[in-house]
Amino acid sequence: MVRRAVIPVAGLGSRLLPLTRALPKEMLPIGDKPVIEHTIRELVDSGIDDIIIVTSGRKSLIQQHFAPDPDLELQLRATGKHDLADAVGEVSSLAHITYLHQNGPYGNGTPVLNAARVIGDEPFMVLWADDVFVAEVPRARQLKAAYEATRAPVLALMPMELEDASRYGVPIVKEDLGDGRLLISGLVEKPAPDEAPSRYAAIGGYVVTPGVIDELEARTRAWHRHPKGEIYLTGALHDHARTHPVYGQVIDGTWWDTGSPLNYLKAQFAAALAHPAYGPELRALAQDGGAP
Repeated sequence: MVRRAVIPVAGLGSRLLPLTRALPKEMLPIGDKPVIEHTIRELVDSGIDDIIIVTSGRKSLIQQHFAPDPDLELQLRATGKHDLADAVGEVSSLAHITYLHQNGPYGNGTPVLNAARVIGDEPFMVLWADDVFVAEVPRARQLKAAYEATRAPVLALMPMELEDASRYGVPIVKEDLGDGRLLISGLVEKPAPDEAPSRYAAIGGYVVTPGVIDELEARTRAWHRHPKGEIYLTGALHDHARTHPVYGQVIDGTWWDTGSPLNYLKAQFAAALAHPAYGPELRALAQDGGAP
C-alpha cells in the first residue's frame, strides 16, 4: 500500500529566472493557490497525507506557507474575517509534512534517495511541484490504483507529439495491457523525434519501490567513483525495468507544466478561466480581445 509521498523542491527554477530569484517556483500562484499546494491537495484527495518535502535553504517560504499561524488567524477573526481565518487554518492542517534538506550529487534521483533512507522498505509516491493536473480522478489516485494492481513501479505517462520527444523521458513499451496501462522495458531520455521508442512522455509522477531505490544506491556508489556524474530517477527506473516489471499509467486528465514561462502562463490562464467566481468575466474579457 502506498502511504507516503515525496515532493522534491530543491531545484533552482532556472527556466523561470529572474522571477524565481527570490520566490521558489513551487510558490508561484496557479489560480488562488501556489503550485505546491495543488500538489499536496492532490495527494490528500488520493488518500496520502504523510508527505516529505526535500528542500534547500533557498525555499523557506514553502515551510512558512504550510506552518500554523495562530496570530494571523486571531487577527482575522477579531476583524470578522472568519472565512479567511478558516482558510489559513485549513492550509496548515492539510497534511503531515516533514522537511529534509537535500544532500548528495546533482540530479533528481538524489532527493528521492534522501527520502527513501527515512521512509525505509516500502513503496512511495514521487511528485514534482511544477505540474498541475486537472482530472476527474486525481493523477495520484490513478498512480496509486495502478500500483495496487501491479505491485511494481509505475510511471505517469501522457501522449505526446513526436517533435516533443527531446524534452522528456520516453518509455519503451513492451505490452499494452489496456485501460491506459503499459508494461515497459526501459526509458530513453530525451531522444530525437526519429529515435523515440513510443509516443508517450514520462511526466513527473512515480510510484517507486525498494528495488528502484537499490538502483539509485548503486548509481550513487558509482558517482563517488566518478564525481562529475548525475543521479537521475529515470535512469534507475530504466535499469530496474531491464530485469523487473515496470509499468506506465497513461493519466486521464489535462496536464499543465508550470516549469517554463510560456507553460506557466498557459496554466495560470487555464486556471483563471476555470475559476467559478472569476472565470465568466475573464472569458468575456478574452472574447472581447482584452478590452476593458
